[in-house]
Amino acid sequence: MGILMVFYFMLQLPWLIPAADSDCNEMCGTVAIPFPFGIKTGCYISSWFRVTCNKTANGPKPFISSINLELLGKFRPYDKLIAVENPVTYLNCGNKGSNGTTSASSVNLTGSPFFFSSRYNRFGSVGCGNLVFVSRDIRTDRVVGSCLQRRCGDPTSKSGGCHDELIKENLTSYTVSMIGVTNPRRIQRCTSAFMFDSSMLKSSDLDPRFPYDISIDTTKVPATLEWNPIKCDFKAELCQEVKGAENQGYPPPQLKSPTLPLPYKDSCIERCGNFDITFPFGIKDGCYMNHAFRVTCNQTVKGLRPFISSVNLQLLEISFSKRTAVINNPITYSGCLDEDRETNVAVKLNLTGTPFLFSDVFNRFVSFGCGCATFLSNSTDDSPDGYCLQPRCGNNVTSEMSCSSGIPSGLSSFAVTVTPIYPSNGSNRSCGSAFVVDERYIDSVEKMIPYHNVTKNRSLLHVPTTLQWGTQKRGLCELREGSDIFCRSDGEYCWTSLGQTHLCVCTSDPYVDSNDVCQESGKCRDLKYKHCYMLCLNTTPGNNCSSSCPVGYEYIKDMCRPISPRIVTKEPKSSHILPIIVGCSTSIGTIFVLLSTWYFYKLLAKRNKIKLKQKYFKKNGGLLLQQRLSNNEEGNVEKIKLFSSKELEKATDYYNENRVLGRGGQGIVYKGMLTDGSIVAIKRCKLVGGNVFDETKLQQFINEVMICSQINHRNVVKLLGCCLETQVPLLVYEFVPNGTLYHLIHEPNEDFPLTWEMRLRIAIEIANALSYLHSAASVSIYHRDIKSSNILLDDKYRAKVSDFGTSRSVALEQTHLTTRVQGTFGYLDPEYFRSSKFTEKSDVYSFGVVLVELLTGQKPISSSQSEEVVRSLVNYFLLSMKDNFLLDLVDTLVMNDGPKEEIIAVAKLSKRCLNLNGKKRPTMKQVALELEWIRSSKEAIAIRQSLDEHSDTDGMIEASDIASCSTSGSILNDSVTLSLDA
Repeated sequence: MGILMVFYFMLQLPWLIPAADSDCNEMCGTVAIPFPFGIKTGCYISSWFRVTCNKTANGPKPFISSINLELLGKFRPYDKLIAVENPVTYLNCGNKGSNGTTSASSVNLTGSPFFFSSRYNRFGSVGCGNLVFVSRDIRTDRVVGSCLQRRCGDPTSKSGGCHDELIKENLTSYTVSMIGVTNPRRIQRCTSAFMFDSSMLKSSDLDPRFPYDISIDTTKVPATLEWNPIKCDFKAELCQEVKGAENQGYPPPQLKSPTLPLPYKDSCIERCGNFDITFPFGIKDGCYMNHAFRVTCNQTVKGLRPFISSVNLQLLEISFSKRTAVINNPITYSGCLDEDRETNVAVKLNLTGTPFLFSDVFNRFVSFGCGCATFLSNSTDDSPDGYCLQPRCGNNVTSEMSCSSGIPSGLSSFAVTVTPIYPSNGSNRSCGSAFVVDERYIDSVEKMIPYHNVTKNRSLLHVPTTLQWGTQKRGLCELREGSDIFCRSDGEYCWTSLGQTHLCVCTSDPYVDSNDVCQESGKCRDLKYKHCYMLCLNTTPGNNCSSSCPVGYEYIKDMCRPISPRIVTKEPKSSHILPIIVGCSTSIGTIFVLLSTWYFYKLLAKRNKIKLKQKYFKKNGGLLLQQRLSNNEEGNVEKIKLFSSKELEKATDYYNENRVLGRGGQGIVYKGMLTDGSIVAIKRCKLVGGNVFDETKLQQFINEVMICSQINHRNVVKLLGCCLETQVPLLVYEFVPNGTLYHLIHEPNEDFPLTWEMRLRIAIEIANALSYLHSAASVSIYHRDIKSSNILLDDKYRAKVSDFGTSRSVALEQTHLTTRVQGTFGYLDPEYFRSSKFTEKSDVYSFGVVLVELLTGQKPISSSQSEEVVRSLVNYFLLSMKDNFLLDLVDTLVMNDGPKEEIIAVAKLSKRCLNLNGKKRPTMKQVALELEWIRSSKEAIAIRQSLDEHSDTDGMIEASDIASCSTSGSILNDSVTLSLDA
């Protein structure tokens, strides 16, 4: 068994492992977009099938761009079917739509491959008192669908509307028209009409004629579109033809021939002419069920013919098994000429009070003619129960069969009325007729209907119509000994009376819907007619055949059962249990195999996922990072948390573009929320060429983790952890909400101005952070990329230094680093640019540039639109110091808000930081102390005297030109980080 399970698993495995995700697995909101539709180019077969994902009040929704219809989540691409939201058309609704009785739909699919499917759509309408119909154009084309609304004031009309059971053709556009029928006061009422998906019709609706959730206020309804085949104009692999599956039919079981009949207890073989009169009809007393089934044999011009006495209609056929009788039904004529005058022959037929009903199974309401609507109504009420729309009259007016419709169930009487619906055709007139006819005779009737207006010798005055006189129902009954039993002459079935309204009919055919009265073994062994059912006769209008039972029976569990049961049901034999055991065992075994296969598949997928994460961990420098953290003397490993990829995907909503905080040279920063509710910033490293991770970026990533793991300062962004099991490594920082210092300076907010006090405080916080990195940290750290865009501001606008990708840690005995030149123009130390030796004084120079930015509010590198010359802020600042026009360069907000003495003191400190000779620059610790002194000192004059004023300004201007000369003649963005080889 185990070997078979393994072999079965191996066979099923290729089908269970899913294919790799395609780039065309697209979603819009909660709706998946399947081929041949698509959003991205190459994912749809043609421009007609392009989908756009539009924002709506209910979230993102997909729309077919070419026809501007919303797609619903119901797709059947193999059958070329799609569900859309179809706008409704309004008539007589004021500002909702047309104020007339004709209006074109707002949807026009002409020229596109799409069309409204006649197989899956219905034409519906909401309103009352009107006949509403649809056509391509009522002026030129025929009616293809229609429905009759209920009478206004009818309580049932409030529950819904009406719909047509069949649309005659596919439509690309349509026009809706209506005429008043049962609106006695001719009040113009608001009516809506539309095409809708037939699957909306549910048997559970309050009104089975109409979906319960569509009202006059509904503006859009689901409808089904089909499309014609169209050539692919995109990728060849997406151009496979979609073929629909073929339904397989199964032949019905063949019936067995009946056995020999039982002998008659009473013989009632009667004839009228050459017509046999069978039960329940009869001529003589005792041969018919009751007086309603009494037949008289009358003499006619064609000889003796049988007539049903109770309704005075000629009897053409009797079927006991179908509970029907075919009679000759009179025809109604309208607009016909008889001896040069127009004659209308209207017929009303009333079977009320008899057991006969017009069969809705065999009969149809048929109309011949053109240009009119014919209505079928109960003769006691003028409210129509059915209708039929004739085609438009042409030049050659004929009376060929034009339309037909079903009739309602339970119809016992009817009358026919005719109403013109098309514009007048001048002299073109049509002789029309309407009648209820058995659909099996429609072809022969059509050949006998007279053509054109020549109707003098109307030979066809009657058509065959089927009456239903009984209803088969489930019931436990049998042919009991001692009762009167009658049998058909050919022995097909026998029956016995159970009362005035019920018969028990038994047959030898096991395929008839019946009950076996011989369920117990050994009982009625020789009984031929053991498959029995009850037959209910419609003797009175109030008799409910669905739930009524004869005397001695009661209605239990959807059938009539004897109060004192004569039929005993025995429990199945033990031999019947064996197939059940075998079936259950097979099912359990199959389920076990499927569960085992599923388990092994999930286990294999889990192992592959673990291996992939291990591969990414190793590729992303996880081993190298572990080695460097383990060799760290300070033991900072505990400060770094390793996050799972799943946790960070959930935190960033799968790296949604709406979560992007910024993009830099090393990666993209996303805003995320962890499971504990804390807000974080997640830095995702960039890929080279879309799918390759740059080794240089990897080294910078590991360096940033190492540097940040050694820092613990309130003015430095805190590293919370990282994730190495994804394709690109991720860093998780504390979230700093108020952006960068660069944006605060150069994109000022009038509601929140950057005051001198804030600028001085931010400068002190940056200086303290750099002083900590240079001298107070466990290992000295050179930042190497100090600039205003790398200074973040928290919720209280406190400065936090960030982006340590290019930073380096330095041993105590080291005084400088010799590296490839890296930095940002405008902030780059000229001494470092010339020598490739980076010292702590290089960070001091960059900080001096940030101080000048805070003083002036200007960018380090700027250009004039009129001249292609790049200007260095440092050069301009030093020149202003030399020529004594510093205050003209200072930001207006600073001049209006800050003390002049403090501004000059900070400017002189900036000048010292920008000294070309790094040895003459102060350390960051000195800078921090002097800034604190400036903020706390009360005597600005003493501060000014204490500062060193002896510096060579001219030499600094000349030397600083080296760092910016290469940019002459071009405009550079000051926020771009460049890397130059020394």
